[in-house]
Order: sequence, then C-alpha cells, then structure tokens
Amino acid sequence: MQLARYIPLILFIVAVVGGGSLIAAGTAPGAWYAALEKPWFNPPNWIFGPVWSVLYIMIAVAGWRIWIRQRTGGAMTAWWVQLGFNFLWSPLFFSLQRPDWALVVVLAMLASVITFIVLAWDRDRISAYLFFPYAAWVAFASLLNASIWWLN
Repeated sequence: MQLARYIPLILFIVAVVGGGSLIAAGTAPGAWYAALEKPWFNPPNWIFGPVWSVLYIMIAVAGWRIWIRQRTGGAMTAWWVQLGFNFLWSPLFFSLQRPDWALVVVLAMLASVITFIVLAWDRDRISAYLFFPYAAWVAFASLLNASIWWLN
C-alpha cells in the first residue's frame, strides 16, 4: 500500500467536510428559518448534520477516486461544479434568506450530481454509486426548498 496515494484522499475529505462544516457553522438556521412555514415532510433539524457529514465523506471519496484516475475531464469538472453549488446553497438560503435563488441553485446542484453519475459510470462505477444517496438527498432537498418557497 502506498501511503502517498492516500494523502490526496485525506485532503479531499478535509476540504469537503471542512468546507461544508465551516459553511454550516456560518449559516446556521436562525429565527428567520424557524418562523417559516414548512411542509409536513420537513425532517427535524437534528437530522441534517449527520446526513450531510456522511454525504460529504462520500462526495470526497468519489472525487478522490475520479481524481486519481483522471484529474481533468467531464467527471472531475462535474464534481467541482456540484461542490460549488453545494457550498453556495446555504449562504443563499439562510444568510441572504432567498429560498427562490436557493431553489435555482439546488436544482443546478441536482443536475450536476446526476451529470457526475453519468460521466463517472464507465470510468469508476464505485464513484457513481457513492453519488446515488447524494442525488436522492438533493432531490429531496429540492422538493423541500420548493415547498418552503411556495408556502412562504
């Protein structure tokens, strides 16, 4: 086993989990979010942290697996694009209090997640599979975001 091969994995995990954690800490839901009308299927707030922690690790591992195979190209580009949309969503929704703009971003995120799956499928099926739960969660988040926007 080559230890040097796993240093980029550690960096991917630190960047994704660390970046997501910093953004979450800086954009924690406050009184504005608490006052919003939410749909009946809105999960309890405590669920978001654990779900995103697991998803961020899976996102990092998938990105690393693609990166070690081909550092440039469509799959890697889609991976960076989805991460950009992911990191943009919370500031738009919670800090700027713009569920309308956040809805556009979460739908773009979903499209980029699906694009990654398609582009990674033949290159590294495990990376594609790692994005399946992420795609499902972002699809749910899109529905939740749209519902909150509609109700408020």
